[in-house]
Amino acid sequence: MPQLNMVQAINLALKEEMMRDPDVVILGEDVGKNGGVFRVTEGLWEQFGSERVIDTPLAESGILGISIGMAAYGLKPVAEIQFVGFTYPALDQIFSHASRIRSRSRGRYTCPLVIRTPYGGGIKAPELHEESPEALFCHMPGIKVVVPSTPYHAKGLLVSSIRDPDPVLFLEATRLYRLIKEEVPEGDYTFPLGKARIVREGKNITLVAWGSMLHKVLQAVEGYDDVEVIDLMTLHPFDEETLFKSARKTGRVIIVHEAPKTCGFGAELSATLAEEAMLYLKAPILRVTGYDVVMPLPKLEDFYLPTVQRIRKAMEDIIKY
Repeated sequence: MPQLNMVQAINLALKEEMMRDPDVVILGEDVGKNGGVFRVTEGLWEQFGSERVIDTPLAESGILGISIGMAAYGLKPVAEIQFVGFTYPALDQIFSHASRIRSRSRGRYTCPLVIRTPYGGGIKAPELHEESPEALFCHMPGIKVVVPSTPYHAKGLLVSSIRDPDPVLFLEATRLYRLIKEEVPEGDYTFPLGKARIVREGKNITLVAWGSMLHKVLQAVEGYDDVEVIDLMTLHPFDEETLFKSARKTGRVIIVHEAPKTCGFGAELSATLAEEAMLYLKAPILRVTGYDVVMPLPKLEDFYLPTVQRIRKAMEDIIKY
């Protein structure tokens, strides 16, 4: 079984889905001859041609507007936006049209569109290249938000996203693109959207994370016994059952994300837990997050992102409570 990084795993998922289904097409800036800004689509233009791997002008709103039209008429477009900060000029297309087609047409039309885009910090890139706005998209009904944390899960989740009848925002942690390798099987496998996975079982604390923060959490819990770690994988809709079950077992929950704290997705998880599992909690739910500022320039980036030390401090605080 090949050892692949996340770029290679996503490339394999795209290649196999394009071979399986002739309706799957890719479009975006430099996705063709250049193979994408991070080389995720490398080799696909040569194999499938310019009618299925389409280089577009530098116009995110146009890329997604065209993709929505393609999807409404039966194709399965996978649109690449080079960085998630560049989706902002296209929010009108995503929120006003892609998310509403099923509702607007009373179910006569759906929008099987996948928007693939790198997100998050850790690579010391300039402004708009390291945003973490997942909560913004989770707030909009009609859009699924998926965040893989490993190459193996990235492949299975992307295949599920392409086969989903409704729009999916597929967020790829830039920092993870080439950070880790693991065995990724060739051939068909999927992971259901809306399901989390328990990465490590424990009885004393539940730590919840997604994307690159999962790996930061796994570093933080080294040497600690009985700490449960959940990889949320799909943020919208998120797996309430797994979250509640873990919170009832441990009674202590810490949520870790790199987005700003205010109105971050951790706030939604905290509120839901407070509504459904309050009587099982032994301490207040804690959040370890980025700060309520624009992602700083490279010199200060390491001070912005949650660290192993901040996560361990939260673990000590919640145990002492």
